Amino acid sequence: MRLLAAIALLLGLAAPAHAHRGHASLAVVEIDAKSGAVTVTHHLQAHDVEPALVDIAPDAQPSLDDEDAFKALVAYVGQRFRIAGVRLAPAGQRLDGDTVVLRYIGLLKGKPKQLLISGALFGETWDDHSTQVNIRLAGITRSLNFGAHDPEKPIALPGS
Repeated sequence: MRLLAAIALLLGLAAPAHAHRGHASLAVVEIDAKSGAVTVTHHLQAHDVEPALVDIAPDAQPSLDDEDAFKALVAYVGQRFRIAGVRLAPAGQRLDGDTVVLRYIGLLKGKPKQLLISGALFGETWDDHSTQVNIRLAGITRSLNFGAHDPEKPIALPGS
């Protein structure tokens, strides 16, 4: 009986090590009010990204150290995260500890009153993945949240 109690205690102590990590990312959309220049910076967690590389880059190693897998990740995020009417191009990426930072740039056409954003990421791997999108314009930040399978969503821009 003592042996079973000791095993149960050890398993209970080990449980936090196996605790579920949330699957989430942050995208910051910065818009220059004068020029319409758009910069999107994605902050992704390596512990979410590396398992997702199995689905994103099936022929590469599921590691951020694999150049082909990393290129596939940049292409995947560029394809999945969209702002209607804005062509976003990769503009740099880096690993910052456990965070993957991807930047994309583009240009707004005219002065739209709202944006239509597609922000669902990693649904092939994580049903519970969420993406918070912060849109900054003229010193004001507005936010959207996307689940792994959410459709595109509109957001009014400040001043409209």
